[in-house]
Amino acid sequence: MVSASNGQVSIIRTERGLTISGTRITLYDVMDYVAAQYPIKFICDLFDLSEKQLSAALDYIEANRTAVEAEYQQVLKDTEELRLYYEKENRDRVARIATLPPPPGLEAAWEKLQASKARHHLQA
Repeated sequence: MVSASNGQVSIIRTERGLTISGTRITLYDVMDYVAAQYPIKFICDLFDLSEKQLSAALDYIEANRTAVEAEYQQVLKDTEELRLYYEKENRDRVARIATLPPPPGLEAAWEKLQASKARHHLQA
């Protein structure tokens, strides 16, 4: 781990996994955006991190690549399992909500939203 003494940023293990100290941001959150090749400035702004914090995270990832990558793959697997579970659990609820009429006074916005969803569905 990176030392927290002398004002240096550290990477700590919490119940959420490897985390940038003083934040709730995990290294896995950062890795998603690094893997997608987002610019460093964008990642810093997105997570409200300093360049020093992000640099410490990237240095830790690089120094411990094998272990961090293995944990990251497990996090991705667990996340996908949870997504599938909740999708199944909420399937009936989502279908019921989809049949509800638009809220009063928002009919035009509702139609625009439905048209957008239809276009998105065609593109997918």
